[in-house]
Amino acid sequence: MRLIKTNAMEENKRSWKEFFSLGEVGGYFFRKKDPNAKPDFTLRAMHGINKISIVVFLLGVLYLIFKLVIKPNL
Repeated sequence: MRLIKTNAMEENKRSWKEFFSLGEVGGYFFRKKDPNAKPDFTLRAMHGINKISIVVFLLGVLYLIFKLVIKPNL
């Protein structure tokens, strides 16, 4: 029985670690450029706009957290 609980606890820890990992988002922002890729303005513009929208979204989430959680306690 103890072995089952330990495995479940390890699986739970792994899932939380995976939940908070920024692997894909971090890879999207900080990836090396492919030297074989042909530079295309429209593709670069699309990725630039996507990066801006992700940043604005995260700033909005932080603002809502501040407004709903921190500010009412002040």
